[in-house]
Amino acid sequence: MANTLFGPLSGTDRVDGLLDDGAWIAALLEVELALSAVAAEQGAVTEHDADAVERAVAAVAGVDPHALAAESVEGGNPVIPLVKRLKAAAARIQPGAERAVHPGATSQDVMDTALMLLTRRAGHRVVADLTACADAAAALAATHRDTPCAARTLGQQALPTTFGLVAATWCTGLDRARTGLDRVLTALPVSYGGAAGTLAAVHPFGPAVADALAARLGLAPQGVPWHTERSRIGELAGALGVAAGACAKPAGDVVLLSATELGEVSESAPGDSSSMPHKRNPAAAVTARGAAKRAPGLVATLLAGAEQEFQRAAGAWHAEWETLVALLRVTAGAAARLRVSLEGLQVHPEAMARNLDLAAGAQGHGTGHAADLVDTVLAGRPT
Repeated sequence: MANTLFGPLSGTDRVDGLLDDGAWIAALLEVELALSAVAAEQGAVTEHDADAVERAVAAVAGVDPHALAAESVEGGNPVIPLVKRLKAAAARIQPGAERAVHPGATSQDVMDTALMLLTRRAGHRVVADLTACADAAAALAATHRDTPCAARTLGQQALPTTFGLVAATWCTGLDRARTGLDRVLTALPVSYGGAAGTLAAVHPFGPAVADALAARLGLAPQGVPWHTERSRIGELAGALGVAAGACAKPAGDVVLLSATELGEVSESAPGDSSSMPHKRNPAAAVTARGAAKRAPGLVATLLAGAEQEFQRAAGAWHAEWETLVALLRVTAGAAARLRVSLEGLQVHPEAMARNLDLAAGAQGHGTGHAADLVDTVLAGRPT
């Protein structure tokens, strides 16, 4: 999943280590280990057998991802061969201990729960970068509260505003995006329903095991099994898409305001050109836009998968895994690269004044109201 050549320049390397093959396998095994432990706590399996499962997980942890991938083809997901390996290892350690492997679960439970763990970890890194972006925009807004510049509508100069209000608007969108994403991440649930979502295999322990599993893994309780009720995935997709869009807005403005003809801002890092050494490209903003532009199609794919038939879906569920990981990566990339752009952004008030002079008819309008709006935004920021 990681891309050595393009990861650093697109910013996706910010979360690649949290979403790669090793991270997936570790998360799957973390779920299996936690499930055996809480099943023992609730009396669904014996403590003695659960102890053997812990040793079996350690024995299987070094599985070759390529080998596991090849074994996954027949069953359609990697949990099936992983559970086979775990059961064999547990039986070798203690005959009969395989009964405590994967108790009452189906492969979707483990895949979905592992994906929620990976999403939460990568998502918190995205939130951290969105917060830093919003803070950088707020600092620009405070510094340039009274710096006049041209407001532009439909590509043309309109009335004067201040660059502080421009940056405050960026800040508002970024703050909304990061609080929305953080709220969705906090609500990511465990998945535990068994073969048909009825918890029949561990009756009457099922609900207690599900809640204990959520608590142990730090996920939200599920309520009822959600194998084909994918509104949570839709909410997550939407929050990530909104976050990518919130990054695209200031990135796009930075690119436009950096144009030679405007020259109102520039990035601190030189953006090299292979053929034109006089250029100073806003490379961080450009690559933030590039990452963000990949998000809408991925969001659409996840939303299209919301219609899942009966109690277990054939295909729509399978389409989520790589799509969600890709959406996490590009959103992380947009936030990481925008952070570089905004934290080092250089503002050129003299160019703003020069450009304002081009529209002499608009000079009679003051900018005090814009400065007042900056104060309102900064005072009302979420903590």
